[in-house]
Amino acid sequence: MRLQDKVIIVTGSTTGIGKAIALRCVSEGAKVVIHGLEKDLGETVMSQLGKDNAVLHIEDISNAGAADRLVDIAVRTFGKLDAVVNNAAAVLSSNIETTDTAFFEKILRINLVAPLALIRAALPYLSKTKGCVLNIGSVNAYSGEPNLLAYSVSKGGLMTLSRNLGDTLHREHGVRVNQINPGWVLTEREIQRKREQGLTDDWYAALPRVYAPAGRIFFPEEIAAAAIYWLADECGPVSGQVSDIEQHPFIGRNPAKDTSTIPSTTDKKN
Repeated sequence: MRLQDKVIIVTGSTTGIGKAIALRCVSEGAKVVIHGLEKDLGETVMSQLGKDNAVLHIEDISNAGAADRLVDIAVRTFGKLDAVVNNAAAVLSSNIETTDTAFFEKILRINLVAPLALIRAALPYLSKTKGCVLNIGSVNAYSGEPNLLAYSVSKGGLMTLSRNLGDTLHREHGVRVNQINPGWVLTEREIQRKREQGLTDDWYAALPRVYAPAGRIFFPEEIAAAAIYWLADECGPVSGQVSDIEQHPFIGRNPAKDTSTIPSTTDKKN
């Protein structure tokens, strides 16, 4: 068991990547705090994990004090805290015309400010256990799609946060901070989004190779499998690193001219 007896907060873990990470953490011996907005979905995850292995907290991660409440429930329930996975995020389309100040600030509060707040709240406990933080970013951090302006900027900021704190917190507190940037993932919400865009339910079965050289996109469980290395002690002293989980070289790639498209791939994670 690679995470035996570790206590881990996984934000945004009632669906998608976060849910897959929480399930995999428990299978590796950890206790987890499940978090999200949907009580019914959270209770479904809890039924899979069991009350001995998990506790549920439903709250908007951007609420004032939400970070402190998440840390408190972890420590009160399990007695310590070993790791934080900052996965919760708002994935909303926007461009320069539709990204007004209020919308931009909303995305940054959820996707960037909230992760910082949770790291700050967790740090006293992570320092005691020489624990770690894993931030879940996106390959869109490097520039982003035309219709993902605010989201992409938030993930770029998260990447800088991970590198900065990965240095300072490791040296000063013994706490590792790393980030993984998933590519396009087949989550429940991505399936729903494509249904709302008018695609059939099997839209992902025949994607253009420019988007999916392997003939398919990622499953949440594959991202979860990658996350375990960064949460486990086998990661050793590695800190301040950003790892892209994508099936093609995202920077500098030379896609084929035949870019037959499907409606906007707005979800590069979650």
